Amino acid sequence: MHDDKNISEIKADHETIIENSELNIWEALIPVILLMGLLFYNITYKDGEWFGEYSNQFILLIGGAIAAVVGFYNKVSVNRMVTEVWANLKSVFIPIMILFLVGALAGTWLVSGVIPAMVYYGLQVLSPSIFLPASVIIAAVISIATGSSWTTSATVGIALVGIGTALGIPPGMIAGAVISGAYFGDKMSPLSDTTNLAPAMAGTDLFTHIRYMTLTTIPTIIITLVVFAILSLSVDTTGSADVSSLLVTIASTFNITPWLFLVPVTVIALILLKTKPLIALVTGVLLAAVFAFVFQPEILNGLGDSKISTITTSILTDTQITTDNEKLNELFSAGGMKGMLWTIYLITCAMIFGGIMDGIGALARITKGLLSIATSVFGLFASTVISCLGLNIIASDQYLAIVIPGKMFKKAYEDRGLAPENLSRTLEDSGTVTSVLIPWNTCGAYQSGVLGVGISEYFVYAIFNWLSPFTTLLFAALNIKIRQLASK
Repeated sequence: MHDDKNISEIKADHETIIENSELNIWEALIPVILLMGLLFYNITYKDGEWFGEYSNQFILLIGGAIAAVVGFYNKVSVNRMVTEVWANLKSVFIPIMILFLVGALAGTWLVSGVIPAMVYYGLQVLSPSIFLPASVIIAAVISIATGSSWTTSATVGIALVGIGTALGIPPGMIAGAVISGAYFGDKMSPLSDTTNLAPAMAGTDLFTHIRYMTLTTIPTIIITLVVFAILSLSVDTTGSADVSSLLVTIASTFNITPWLFLVPVTVIALILLKTKPLIALVTGVLLAAVFAFVFQPEILNGLGDSKISTITTSILTDTQITTDNEKLNELFSAGGMKGMLWTIYLITCAMIFGGIMDGIGALARITKGLLSIATSVFGLFASTVISCLGLNIIASDQYLAIVIPGKMFKKAYEDRGLAPENLSRTLEDSGTVTSVLIPWNTCGAYQSGVLGVGISEYFVYAIFNWLSPFTTLLFAALNIKIRQLASK
């Protein structure tokens, strides 16, 4: 029990929405406005290095401290805020473990020759003229099958970035294509947690939700594919001669064999069989270590005092395999678990800020403020979109960006005679897919860290992700397929 008399709770599918009767909208916005201002100043005027390497992390902690001061002023106890911060941190424990394992995976897949083999064969199959739309489709298929955009990026995403970079395609374009396809699949897969969460919050069933999402999602992915097809035809690549030299360099550095594909195929098969991601990734790391001993003994001997020490180093810290091609030198490097620390620190600080904002009732107050200005059907859809986007920024978590607006807006949609699938679709169109566009959101930090491409590089090219909210708003503005509640 908590002694905060002004605090009330709404339980929602393992998430708790905190309401604070003492807090007004302007007080709730103070930490957000100051946080946005500090982040803008750091990025614009200090090149992201205001407080050194971990500037954004420090700024999120400052934002959390400001939110705590607002909470104290509004009679919120330290115990309440600490409880919500701890709940947030517990919620990202598994994602953090996954990030560590993805770092280990990248290192072992490099020294075992798995990533070089993917690049080697991929260069021969995926030509620059079809590479970007093909990347969208490949990522979409894997994500639909696994129900996870994170898994897609950690497996085929890493490989596609490597192949595309070797072809001379800008990494931002490749990452944008991978993320667009991955989030399309994540959004449409019945195996996805967000695809199950959104209809649960809105009050509809899973398959009604998925069918209704196709109305906005299919046009958006078609536009995305068309744009990437045009970009593939216009991008300035290295040409076939340069690709031939890359193939020769890879083949002379590594022992390239199709047997190496057993490692990623095993990991994907485990995930398709619904094995826990941690187990699947650990299997991928261990199997790659065994394959490194079997297929790449010269690489292991050349990088360390012993094969065991090289494997350990590839799992934990930096690994660099030097070739006679500068482009491949950049590609054939990995940071291991250590390389994921920046991302993990960012997620941790974001969860602290989001936890305090939730604990003082600021998240619910901001959402209620948006709901109060929704005077039309379009205004209701627009308020939902803004609420989801805002919570992705403020709470740094896509689940809260679905849960809080879902609970807060549910009755408003019913009162307007709108079927609940309107709300569930809008939650996905604006909550799920935009999370990857926010640098300090768990999804944005994860995707950027795993793919090794900054959000500023891929933002414009994550076409499906930023176009989806506009599509749903266009449908609402033109009253296209806005389903009404069935009359009783």
